[in-house]
Amino acid sequence: MTDDRTVEDLLRTVAPQVLGLLVRRHGQFDRCEDAVQEALLAAATQWPAQGVPDSPRAWLLTVATRRLTDEWRSESARRDRELAVALREPAYAAVAPPADAEPAAADADDTLTLLFLCCHPALTGSAQVALTLRAVGGLSTAQIARAHLLPEATMSQRIRRAKQRIEAAGARFTMPGPAERDERLRTVLRVLYLIFNEGYTASSGPDLHRAELTGEAIRLTRVLHGLLPDDGEVAGLLALMLLTDAHRAARLGPDGELVPLAEQDRSRWDAAASAEGIALITDALTWSPPGPYQLQAAIAAVHAEAPTAAETDWRQIVALYRLLARISPNPLVTLNQAVAVAMVDGPRAGLALLTSLDADDRTAGHHRLAAVRAHLLELAGEAGAARNAYLAAARGTTSRPEQRYLELKAARLAGVRRPPTAGQL
Repeated sequence: MTDDRTVEDLLRTVAPQVLGLLVRRHGQFDRCEDAVQEALLAAATQWPAQGVPDSPRAWLLTVATRRLTDEWRSESARRDRELAVALREPAYAAVAPPADAEPAAADADDTLTLLFLCCHPALTGSAQVALTLRAVGGLSTAQIARAHLLPEATMSQRIRRAKQRIEAAGARFTMPGPAERDERLRTVLRVLYLIFNEGYTASSGPDLHRAELTGEAIRLTRVLHGLLPDDGEVAGLLALMLLTDAHRAARLGPDGELVPLAEQDRSRWDAAASAEGIALITDALTWSPPGPYQLQAAIAAVHAEAPTAAETDWRQIVALYRLLARISPNPLVTLNQAVAVAMVDGPRAGLALLTSLDADDRTAGHHRLAAVRAHLLELAGEAGAARNAYLAAARGTTSRPEQRYLELKAARLAGVRRPPTAGQL
């Protein structure tokens, strides 16, 4: 007998390697990906009982290849091939490498190529996330659907459309050229960060965390860091994820209530993850120009290094946010910068920073803007205005843990022990 978790971890590591080999040999990304999913299902069923084979990748490759062979023998597959010949273009040309491309080594790791393919610019952000989790992460459609609180049929359609868009766009299973590579890598990092954020603070539903998403985002970013060890932003993103996820155990109280950073029991933080994150970002900043992920990781490291909330070096955090706002301005940076400024220069200074966001379509009416404003108004002693802002934020979020926290904050300012009822909201 083999531990199910060990099998699952192994399958997720080997899956992109097997998919890459199949696509390089046969093309037809859509069919190869389906075949790998069937092989993964067979392994997940057989290996725990029968044991892991001596060569897991070879086992998966054999099963997936048999699946493809069976399909190609079918009448519909023959019709597809005949049509492709008639059009003088192989059906797999959209994703197969050019005929004059150098043959890949048998042990080549195509994970980076797969990541770039799944983050093709022809896809929407949600499609990039779903396809990355399935093709590179090795998650089943059912697992991805559960993580996003969507019906499996809906997620299946999203993944199918994503694969069809890739073929329609004429994407090939090769690394993009130098001009496109940097832009595509930024997209890959953004997709991995989106996966992590959705797992760390779920945008909807009853749970604050979705550990399967944060864990997969960290695993995939580790893989990417191993493939691109000299990229400072990849190192910065991995450090940021580790430093952020280190707080997970302390973010919920005994009754499931959300605990803000300043009130968390820091003894419950994951010391090993924090130490690894601090080491990663400290090293990266010595040889790489600071990018957005590195600066966010540096800010998280300052928090991690403070023994208590009161000992946080807020002046250093403000300086880092100012640099971040210069190289990567966006509303979320301003929101967080306002809190840091308030800790150094007072809540009025922080509130002044928020005024620019009221006219920004990306944040106007967003619950996070209302929540930060409520916090700063409370620090400024304006209890009534803070209470109204907390209630507005509670109405705007679809995350039940966040909603409960905001309602309790409003109730406390109103001088009552229980949160407002739905009618009062």
